[in-house]
Amino acid sequence: MKKAFVSWSGGKDCSLSLLRALRDGYEVQCLASMFTEGTGRLYPHHFTPQLLESQAEAIGIPLEITWTNGQEYTSNYIKMLKRFREEGITVAVFGDVSVGNPDALEHRMWVERVCQAADMEVLLPLWDEDRESIIGDLIDSGFETLIVAADDSKLGRSWLGRKLDYTLFNELKSLHTTSPDGKIGLYHTLTVDGPIFKKKLEIADRKTVYKECGLYDGKPTIAPFWYLELSDCFLVEKPLLVAEDIGVETS
Repeated sequence: MKKAFVSWSGGKDCSLSLLRALRDGYEVQCLASMFTEGTGRLYPHHFTPQLLESQAEAIGIPLEITWTNGQEYTSNYIKMLKRFREEGITVAVFGDVSVGNPDALEHRMWVERVCQAADMEVLLPLWDEDRESIIGDLIDSGFETLIVAADDSKLGRSWLGRKLDYTLFNELKSLHTTSPDGKIGLYHTLTVDGPIFKKKLEIADRKTVYKECGLYDGKPTIAPFWYLELSDCFLVEKPLLVAEDIGVETS
């Protein structure tokens, strides 16, 4: 059984990638997130370390946090990978989606470059799969995922806090069909429950934050964004499930 880590943002794509890696027999040792020193947040989801630590605790897999800035991001990422490699981790799991993503190949080249520097194998469970199939699998697998950020130009504030279920899924498909350029807008998610969770993550307090166009930790933002500022998380016990219910071993 190969040991792996999952590049972690807390959202839908990395959550589904984790589930698929577990079902394929990988032994996931940790989740790994890069937080920016200037903001104290995970870019671009705007999450705090405390939020993702609570999420990792709910899942039951430790979160490894690396602090960095824009200039040293790649070098610090490679240092993190080399440390993982010394600990026996040989596989890096990324939730990259290629279909419909113009930046996918460029990011994959970066992923392969940093992993090669640490002598690690790359696993991309969602690569070459269309978004409709990915979201459908996410919902059918039992994940509960919330919209926590939405661009102001196409989606807007009203999308914040909504659950990514088939009702919302159909709205996204309708937007895609009616959009002149096929683009539906940008959004980010947080997964709070699902087959990888031993406990459910509940958010006790949230407030809405608006960020204008400009630079975020030295990186240009694509559009003004609405965010949910999430705090005061707590975990809720779940009924025990046997391994056959979720397709992976439980402990």
